[in-house]
Amino acid sequence: MFNEMLNDKIRNKRTLVCLGLDTDIHKIPGVLLSEIDPLYEFNKAIIASTHEFVAAYKLNIAFYESLGIPGWELLERTLSIIPSDTLTIADAKRADIENTSRKYAETYFKTFNFDAITVSPYMGMDSVAPFLEYEDKGVFVLCLTSNAGAQDFQFLQIEEEPLYLKVAQKVLGWNFLYGNCGLVVGGTHTNEIQEIREMAPELPFLVPGIGAQGGNLEKVVKYATDSFGLSALINVSRSVLYASSEANFAEVARERVKNLRDQINRIINVQKNPGLIDQN
Repeated sequence: MFNEMLNDKIRNKRTLVCLGLDTDIHKIPGVLLSEIDPLYEFNKAIIASTHEFVAAYKLNIAFYESLGIPGWELLERTLSIIPSDTLTIADAKRADIENTSRKYAETYFKTFNFDAITVSPYMGMDSVAPFLEYEDKGVFVLCLTSNAGAQDFQFLQIEEEPLYLKVAQKVLGWNFLYGNCGLVVGGTHTNEIQEIREMAPELPFLVPGIGAQGGNLEKVVKYATDSFGLSALINVSRSVLYASSEANFAEVARERVKNLRDQINRIINVQKNPGLIDQN
């Protein structure tokens, strides 16, 4: 099952960090702009400098498809250099009527061979099922997102419960099919993370909102991980990728990721699982 594979990666690499490769030509260091393929060189340098400290890379598909054919080629080339001991997540937020979702699933799970994808639950089970049928792949369903607009719908009360808990409850049921469901839960909602974790004690969580969005790391680690300090990926993107605009950008990114890994492991060591910690 995907959850077991995820936790194996976390244990083997001793890290819960997920690094988002949201690569933007307008933000990469100027020193790269003279390269023939500056975005690829940026991704290659970031991956080479950080992979030992991350359990997964999350590629936000918008940053690639916005470039047209070169963007899809960049996506493919970037995936080819990610080490096999690190998970790849397509942050695509897809889901549509069943036959369309089937093609989306084929795109990301067969053509590009991602290990996991993010999907929207809004259209219901038949729109998500084609992704779930890839039993060895992870499907992270949007549950409670980190953006301000989450208040518009996700907190609406349905039968005296917020909608995000209804989503979590549904996904728990879907998980019985193939055991490959997870939840996207924003790190800016720490009280709600605790509530969702209590409802779904074993589902893997993908947690954005740390770093540039200001989520509280200690509370996120405490509430998002399971009782063993596992089953969670804590995502960081901009605050690492663009920490330096100079030629040393990869070294600075490496130090940022290592420090985050060490912070997380210290918190887990105190709260839940001393065996996970590694300060090497």
